Amino acid sequence: MRLNPVLDALGTYPFVRLDEAKAAAVARGIELIDFGIGEPREETPAFIREALAASLAPVSTYPKADGLPALREAVARWIARRFGVAVDPSTQVVPTLGSKEVVFHLAEVLGGEAVAVTTPGYPVGARGALFAGREVVELPLDPASGWLPDLDALDPATLRRLGLLWLNFPNNPTGAVAPPELLERAAALAREHDFVLACDEAYSEIWLAGDAPVSALQLEDLTNVVAVNTLSKRSSMPGYRSGFVAGDPTLIAALKRYRPNVGVAPQEFVQLASVAAWDDEPHVEAVRARYREKRDLLWPALQDAGFADAGGDGTFFLWLRTPDGEDEEACAVRLLEHGVVCAPGSFFGPGGAGHVRFALVPTPEACAEAARRLKP
Repeated sequence: MRLNPVLDALGTYPFVRLDEAKAAAVARGIELIDFGIGEPREETPAFIREALAASLAPVSTYPKADGLPALREAVARWIARRFGVAVDPSTQVVPTLGSKEVVFHLAEVLGGEAVAVTTPGYPVGARGALFAGREVVELPLDPASGWLPDLDALDPATLRRLGLLWLNFPNNPTGAVAPPELLERAAALAREHDFVLACDEAYSEIWLAGDAPVSALQLEDLTNVVAVNTLSKRSSMPGYRSGFVAGDPTLIAALKRYRPNVGVAPQEFVQLASVAAWDDEPHVEAVRARYREKRDLLWPALQDAGFADAGGDGTFFLWLRTPDGEDEEACAVRLLEHGVVCAPGSFFGPGGAGHVRFALVPTPEACAEAARRLKP
């Protein structure tokens, strides 16, 4: 049969390759501690699970594409508490099936010839752009500036062709946190050249040190600006697939027109459980403390093994330079033989060469065991 040529050109998704390598290691009898894929493995708090169970109804109906009013209102309450910003839940918020689906689909809603993405970075924004028939413009993150993009590297001709610029802060994979000035500059360019600035803020609630990260929603003018967030990391709910996009009412209205065509609204019982999650903060503070505990268990052993900290304090990732300039894929293979799984930096684009990423998702006990295995 004839397949979409974009699918053929993409090759295997990087983390599928990692799964294949892990399966081969397990077949050789190696017991793995997996820091490779950033899937939270914390227990979903009991009150959220109880809210889900209480929301199950005898008759199931299709969820509406614009989400339950109760969920949109809960998101707006959380944005007000967390960022001190008032958004209209009826015109500026729409629930999403986690954050990945809107990162993939947003290019299909917008015009323009090109989509700009940062590198190294989460690959889904670029892949969504390609499936939408857009050119992908890679904007390198500069390690000398703390892994921030140089927006001036986008020349006027490129800016005029853009329909969408994706920024991801706190950043996957580097852990970098954006200063307000970067977001203000990007939003000004979006308005000047009539493209959309979309900020993937999936890790906004996980930081290992320092101040809480800022949000694009704190910008004074949200024209041509949206932010995406999710409960997957904040509330340890990756399997629930529940998030939101918020910002410019014109774009939110366009998304509400688009989304019935692709059927990606979360189930209503998930939405009702999400209301409980967004309305509670103590469980998030506990999640942050647990990730910090795991970092403290693992980081000294990584230092002793020759890794150097190369990233920021956002997210639950450790972004590390490999020992003595070792090739990142060779480094990952070497560690795999000791039962420690990490992600090569090249999985996130050419800017990741010479780096590996450790996702602090195993249990504290597993982190302590990994530290033992890392000893020279």
